[in-house]
Amino acid sequence: MGKKYTIYIDENMPRQLAHGLHTLQQPQNAKDGIEIEVLAIKDVFGEGTQDEDWIPKVGAKKGIVITQDFRIQSQKHQRELYLESGVGILFLNPPSTGGFSYWDLVKKLISEWEDIKRIIKKNNTPFAFRGTSRTKFEKME
Repeated sequence: MGKKYTIYIDENMPRQLAHGLHTLQQPQNAKDGIEIEVLAIKDVFGEGTQDEDWIPKVGAKKGIVITQDFRIQSQKHQRELYLESGVGILFLNPPSTGGFSYWDLVKKLISEWEDIKRIIKKNNTPFAFRGTSRTKFEKME
C-alpha cells in the first residue's frame, strides 16, 4: 500500500459523513494505491473541541480537514496556526440560502470525492482549497 492520508470531517458537518466516506473508500484503497482513512473530528477529539486544540494535533499527522468554517482562514491566528501546523484544508462554503441540506452535503462530497483524492495526492500540506455548492474546489493563495 502506498502513502496514508487521514481526512477529518469537521464537527460542523455530520459525523455520519466521515463514517460513510471511510466505509465507501476502503475497497478503493488498494485500487488507488493509497490508504485513506476518514474520521470525524467529534469522534477523535471530542465534541466542542476548540480549533486551536485540534489543528496542531491534525497537523502532527499531516492530516487534511474538510470544513464549512471559513473563520479558520479569515482569522489571522487560526490561519497561521494551520499553516505552521501543516494542515491541509478544504473549505466548503455553504449556500447563502441557509446552508447545505444534509443530502446536498452528502451529494457534494460524493460528487467531488475523486477530485478531493487528487488534491490530497498532488499537494503537500499545508494547503487550502475552497469550493461552493456550485463550484469545484480551487486552490487558495
